[in-house]
Amino acid sequence: MDIELSPEDAAFREEVRAFLCDNLPQDVKEGAAATPSVFVEPDIGQAWNAVLHEKGWLGYQWPQEHGGTGWSPLQRYLFEKECAAAGAPNLTVLGLKLLAPVLWTFGSEEQKKTYLPRILSGEDYWCQGFSEPGAGSDLASLKTRAVRDGDTYVVNGSKIWTTHAHHANMMFTLVRTNTEVKKQAGISFLLIDLSSPGVSVRPILTNAGDHEVNQVFLEDVVVPAENLVGGEGQGWTIAKFLLENERGGSCHAPKLSYDLDQIEVAAQSESDGKGGKLADQPDWRRRVAKARLGVNALDMIELKIVSEIAKGSQPGPQTSLTKLLASNLRQEIDLLAVDVYGLAGLQLDTTRPLYGENAPEPMGSKGAQVAAARYLNSRAWTIFGGTNEVQNTIIAKSVLGL
Repeated sequence: MDIELSPEDAAFREEVRAFLCDNLPQDVKEGAAATPSVFVEPDIGQAWNAVLHEKGWLGYQWPQEHGGTGWSPLQRYLFEKECAAAGAPNLTVLGLKLLAPVLWTFGSEEQKKTYLPRILSGEDYWCQGFSEPGAGSDLASLKTRAVRDGDTYVVNGSKIWTTHAHHANMMFTLVRTNTEVKKQAGISFLLIDLSSPGVSVRPILTNAGDHEVNQVFLEDVVVPAENLVGGEGQGWTIAKFLLENERGGSCHAPKLSYDLDQIEVAAQSESDGKGGKLADQPDWRRRVAKARLGVNALDMIELKIVSEIAKGSQPGPQTSLTKLLASNLRQEIDLLAVDVYGLAGLQLDTTRPLYGENAPEPMGSKGAQVAAARYLNSRAWTIFGGTNEVQNTIIAKSVLGL
């Protein structure tokens, strides 16, 4: 794999760097750094989305015919890497990176025409209704029922761990439309307006005190049949396609590398408790070096996948490998962030947000204030998008052929 940049790609990288230098708002950057939850809050995320949308770069992973940039896989990687290095917030992934590819691949022309522009403009803010109280890792066991009634479906059931449902106005969800067939074959993919009668959202607070996830209840919710994506019973196929994009639709290594850089900088000024600096302690340096090697290895794997996509391949089951590695590295790096600040890294202020004029004063630095909450929230990495056990099974069966 040749990772040397062509003159054109090198020029593109410089263009992205210059744009970020001139257009990434400082308050957005500071807000992203002070956000301990896994997903960026809408006030920060949507503000950054709007800047990119005005530039025409928000749909950087989208085909041009649907409002995207039409960039090559390598250009998309370079864009993500430069955004991470600049401290930009993550984009609002649910609509942009998960639903949008489903719509242009499986959706009707009317669904593409209606929803894709509204994702880019921010008019629609989406959440994902997949997991249920009895169907998380075993997603095929979901019980939320959608019964066809003329030109509508009547939906009953509940979804759980629904990220940002309290902010969203729309939800893409898996529902059971047939109970007489194999459980995977009876699932369909439906778009639900959350302002519909019968929809209620109950908050779930994380161990860190963040309101990021929810349980959504659906009681006799009437959904137009035109909101069915694909055909009845095609939901399982669509879900697998979506999850491959969720696990491999972005590169994780650049953001992990950026966070590790911040930790190394902090260690240069933090005491080791013995009269020296933490950055000079051999045990600390070994821990950081191990994490750095892991990030570099992940970067190479992700670049290999980028190379294969550039040749026309789909993300495929190898994205489970990147999800598995990224989840473990995320937790390892967040533990380093707690440890680098000593006692100050154990503070757990549950006031939110931790940015802006009304943010509480930190004990020590802002990094120390965020560290414990971010560590607790990152426990979810080895669960969401498929647990580590699920990823190991996929890797064993589909990648290694065991």
